[in-house]
Amino acid sequence: MKKRNESSKRVRIGAGAGYSGDRIEPAVELAEHGALDYLVFECLAERTIAIAQQTRRHAPELGYDPLLEARMRAVLPVAVPRRVRIISNMGAANPRAAALKTARIARELGIHGLKIAAVTGDDVLDVLLQSSLRFEESGDEVGAYRDRIVSANAYLGAAPIVEALAAGADIVLTGRVADPSLFTAPLIHEFGWRMDDWNTLGQATVVGHLLECAGQVTGGYFADPGYKNVPDLARLGFPIGEVSADASVVVTKVPQAGGQVTEATCKEQLLYEIHDPHRYLQPDVVADFTRVHVVEEAQDRVRVMGGCGAPRTDTLKVSVAYVDGYIGEGQISYGGPGALARARLALDIVRERLALTGVDTGELRFDLIGVNALYGDGLAAHHGEPYEVRVRVAGRTSNASEAARIGNEVETLYTNGPAGGGGVTKAVREVLAVQSVLMPREQINPFFQFVEAGDETA
Repeated sequence: MKKRNESSKRVRIGAGAGYSGDRIEPAVELAEHGALDYLVFECLAERTIAIAQQTRRHAPELGYDPLLEARMRAVLPVAVPRRVRIISNMGAANPRAAALKTARIARELGIHGLKIAAVTGDDVLDVLLQSSLRFEESGDEVGAYRDRIVSANAYLGAAPIVEALAAGADIVLTGRVADPSLFTAPLIHEFGWRMDDWNTLGQATVVGHLLECAGQVTGGYFADPGYKNVPDLARLGFPIGEVSADASVVVTKVPQAGGQVTEATCKEQLLYEIHDPHRYLQPDVVADFTRVHVVEEAQDRVRVMGGCGAPRTDTLKVSVAYVDGYIGEGQISYGGPGALARARLALDIVRERLALTGVDTGELRFDLIGVNALYGDGLAAHHGEPYEVRVRVAGRTSNASEAARIGNEVETLYTNGPAGGGGVTKAVREVLAVQSVLMPREQINPFFQFVEAGDETA
C-alpha cells in the first residue's frame, strides 16, 4: 500500500467542552458524526482547579472534574469504536484518580484494552512555599500568604501529552495544562513537529485558541439578536479543526448541528482573552497572532493561517489560589407602581442597618439589578423606570458569621418595610482569590503514567 503523503495529511480535532459545566451532547455528536481523530475537553478555569483542590482535601479519591463520569459514560461507547482518542484537563487536582475512574467506567461499559494516561507535575505547592517568589499582580511575597494558600498549579505545555500519545495512550487526562496546548499536543504527535519549530507552534497555538472555548467559535458567545443572528442555538454544535501539516486549519462543524462558523465568529474568538497579540505567552511558544488571516471558503468552513512564534520563555506561569475572606449577600424583589422608589428605600434601610449593628465589612455593594448593577447610576438615569427591580446587597468580610449578617438584614425587609418585597435569597461563600507567579522551568517536572482499572491507589 502506498504511504500517504504527509503534506496531504489532515488531522481532525473536535472541541468537546469549553468549560467545566459545558453541555455533553455536542461532544457525543462530534464523536459520532465528526470523523474525528481526537476529541479534546477543555474544562479548567483558574478558580476551578482551586475548588477541586479543596474537594480533594476532604475526599482524597476525588478532586477531578465533577462531570468526568457523565462525560465518559456518554462519549466512550461512541468514541472508542471509531478510534477517537480523548485528551482532557478534567483531571483537575487529581489526574491519576480521574484516569482510574475512567478505567473503571470503561470496564463497566464492557470496553477493554484502553491505554489511559495521567499527566501530573503541575501541582507545585510544595516548591512554591519554599521559594522567595513574589506575585506578579500585587508584588507581595508569596510567603506572606502561606497560611491562606489553597493551591499552586503551573501551566504545563504539550510535551507530556505528546509523550503519552507516542506511548500509545488512547485517553490522556491532565491537571493544569495551558488550554491551547491540549490541542497542540496531538498535532505535534501526528505531524512530528520539532518542539523548537517556533513558527509552526505559533500557528498551532492559533488552532488551539480557536477551538478551546468550544461553542463560542460556532456562534454561541457571538450571538446578538437583530445584529448577529445565529441559527438553532439550542442545538449549538461544537467546532472541528481540520489541521494540515503546516498547522493551517479549517474550522468547521457537523452539518446537522446548530450554530455557524463564519469569518466573523472566528475573528471574535481569535481576539478572546488576548492581552498582547504580538506576544501571546504560552508554555510551548511565544505566539504571534498579528499576521493571522481568515478566509471563509464555504458555508461553515473557515480557513485560518499565518500565525507564527518566537522561542518560549524560561519560566512558567503558576496560578496560586488563596482564601481571601467571605462574601455575604442578600437579594429581594419589588414590583408594580413605585417599585424603583421602594427598592431604593430598601437599600437605604439596609445600608443604615449595617452601620447601626456594626457589621464589619471590607467592601460593600448596593445594587439594583436591572437598573444600575452593571453600568452604574449614570446610564440608568437616561432610561425609563422599570416595573420590577431586584435589590442586591453584598459585602466582603473576614469570617462566615459576619458575612451571614448581611443577608439577614435584607431578609428582615420582609416585615420591616418597605412594602411589597418578596423572593428573598441570601448566601455566604468563601472567596478564593487568584494571583500568579513565574517559576523557572527547571523547578517543574511534568510526567505521565498509565493506569489500570484494578489499581485502586489514587
